[in-house]
Amino acid sequence: MADVSAAHVKTLREKTGAGMMDCKKALAETNGDLDEAVSWLRKKGLAAAAKRAGRVAAEGLIGLVTSGNAGALIEVNSETDFVARNDAFQGFVRAAAGLALAADGELEKIKTAAYPGTSHAVAEELTRLVATIGENMTLRRSVALKVDSGIVVGYLHNQVGNGLGKIGVLVALESSGAVEPLAAFGRQMAMHVAAAKPEAILPEALDPKIVARERDVLTEQARASGRPDTIIEKMVEGRLRKFFEDVVLLEQTWIIDGETKVSKVIEAQAKALGAPIRVAGMARFALGEGIEREEKDFASEVAAQLAR
Repeated sequence: MADVSAAHVKTLREKTGAGMMDCKKALAETNGDLDEAVSWLRKKGLAAAAKRAGRVAAEGLIGLVTSGNAGALIEVNSETDFVARNDAFQGFVRAAAGLALAADGELEKIKTAAYPGTSHAVAEELTRLVATIGENMTLRRSVALKVDSGIVVGYLHNQVGNGLGKIGVLVALESSGAVEPLAAFGRQMAMHVAAAKPEAILPEALDPKIVARERDVLTEQARASGRPDTIIEKMVEGRLRKFFEDVVLLEQTWIIDGETKVSKVIEAQAKALGAPIRVAGMARFALGEGIEREEKDFASEVAAQLAR
């Protein structure tokens, strides 16, 4: 059996899109012959992944896992919702979510981590899955939250299985209070985040560019009224407070009762618990958000599946 150099493996990977270990094995099996190695991979169905890499993948699943004071979210995309119902795909997302927790949500660490029950990495397992199922798939993003004292609570909307859904939320609550009532409140908070879509916990945590842009827009709108500058300044500040009420968690109105500010709800819950509560972190993933989707009707989606 021929020695396989790293350069040959790299060349084969670039040519086929197959995983590193698969390329190494193909070259070993074909005595280092590049063309034969390509054929070997094609016969195994492992070279097909490269052809699918350019397709838009905006469907898929959000995976969520929590463990006491820590939790993680991961988004794995596929081309169609059909694949999201595939047992192998769902198993991959669950495994990736577990690895995300261990990797503190760092995507590159997840990709290079050993896939459970195998001797190869997560990225290579995904390549194999692409070749087997016949759709482009991507590990898009991941995040992990952790608190020293308290709990991290998760919520999945449009849940399709254990730990899998279309919208995933994590809320990290820092508190020395009893775990059970804290967890129950955390779930309510996570449901609020899922529905209200806050962009930050506090006003000062908002991206300064977003605040500056909003202030500019509000200033121009106020100037159109023809009021004096002193009045315009007050108008802008008032409208900016309204903006914060829309996008800042602690300034939002509690979804559950539709009237109380979230900060006041936390104060009341802390009083009932007998210990302070601080929202130390939050994360919200909605499947496919920000991805430009191809417009397809249902009939063409079915036809595309049958053609593969």
